[in-house]
Amino acid sequence: MSKAFTNESEVGEDFSEEILAPPAGTKNYITPEGLQRLREEFAQLQKVERPKIVDTVSWAAANGDRSENGDYIYGKQRLRDIDRRLRFLRKRMEIAEVIDPARQTDHGHVYFGATVVYRNSRNQEKTVRIVGIDEARSDHGEVSWISPVAKALLRAEVGDVVEIKTPQGPDPIEVLDIRY
Repeated sequence: MSKAFTNESEVGEDFSEEILAPPAGTKNYITPEGLQRLREEFAQLQKVERPKIVDTVSWAAANGDRSENGDYIYGKQRLRDIDRRLRFLRKRMEIAEVIDPARQTDHGHVYFGATVVYRNSRNQEKTVRIVGIDEARSDHGEVSWISPVAKALLRAEVGDVVEIKTPQGPDPIEVLDIRY
């Protein structure tokens, strides 16, 4: 069959989600809490959401004509989305290297897992926690250890002024506090 007659959403649907790889030669660091969140999401999808969708698709398939059956079509798409996310989470958990910030002995410098309070060039105080790629949530003040802010802060100590590389140019920030 010609590609011209296929549903565009079905073309290439078997390709798994692209994995954001850590920089070459580095590990996929994650905190224990971040790994736990990945495990909980995996379990929720596998044990709760997927079985519900399978039941819905089975019920919808039993109703006859599948070509115009919204429950069936949506359910099949949702199953593909869930399966893709499960594969992604499984791969990320397999390559994760857990780093526990509580075991950090040098509390005078910024390392992975630190919560840092800094002042930017606009005299605004901000607080960020440096975490793994898979667990960064900007709405919770968590930034990936490979982000420009984290890269600038790593190994700094209280009182240091470091520069964040931005598209507009370097932006100096001052480290005010470090907590683990």
